[in-house]
Amino acid sequence: MGVSEKALKTRIKSVRSTEHITRAMQLVASSKLRRATERMEISRAYFSALRATFDDIAEGCGIDAPDAYFKVRTQGKTCIVTIAGDRGLAGGYNNNVYAMTRRVGEKETSVLYPIGKRAHEYFKKKGYEFACDLKTAEGLQMDECASIGREIAEGYASGKYNKVMLVYTAFRNMLSQETTALQVLPLEKSGDGKEKKVSSVTIYEPSAGAVFKALIPEYVSGMIYCALCQSGASEQAARRNAMDSATKNAGEMIEKLSLQYNRARQGSITQEITEIVAGSEQ
Repeated sequence: MGVSEKALKTRIKSVRSTEHITRAMQLVASSKLRRATERMEISRAYFSALRATFDDIAEGCGIDAPDAYFKVRTQGKTCIVTIAGDRGLAGGYNNNVYAMTRRVGEKETSVLYPIGKRAHEYFKKKGYEFACDLKTAEGLQMDECASIGREIAEGYASGKYNKVMLVYTAFRNMLSQETTALQVLPLEKSGDGKEKKVSSVTIYEPSAGAVFKALIPEYVSGMIYCALCQSGASEQAARRNAMDSATKNAGEMIEKLSLQYNRARQGSITQEITEIVAGSEQ
């Protein structure tokens, strides 16, 4: 067997081994994606209920709503909550989050609140200022998001932050995920700012304004948790698509290498037959 044949055979074996790995990773990502989408749908229902309650209280507040959470400030830094993955091999998922975070951070002085090992490692190398220690994205639960929401809301209320931005990947469908930058605080008032008519008979104690203020950390926590669930589903979908493409590319490469190997082997056999025939004639 010639050297070229041996090299081709080794290459085919190597690519086939890689194909097995990518196919296994695709199956794992598919399994995790089902759980992630279920979690995402539950979080959307939770956030919809929270948002409806929040809007109802805000409407009840009218002109008594706390201005601290609506006023645009010039002092302080922008807190950017960035949600990326804990692992790679997910196509452009992490890189798109990095790029969006850089664009948001370039506009004004900012401090990062990274969630996910990849985001923490990347921005640490870039020398960004952090507002927290390492927080993994996969193991983060609702109670931890509540703690993060309270911390960020307190920082905003104290004037430490002038704005809170959330950078995450929104899950559209299995093939489409969109990196999004969303302003969490300050809130935006709807309408012309005049006192609104209360649409419900709910009575808030001690007042709607006090309940509204107390609900802000829950609102921030809900935003982060919902974004975390969407990012988790987006990461698994991106990884599944990337591994599916890698598996198909490996299969195509094996076909091409097999064709080259067969041609090389056929040429070697033909040369051996020719040499035998030539020797017998002599």
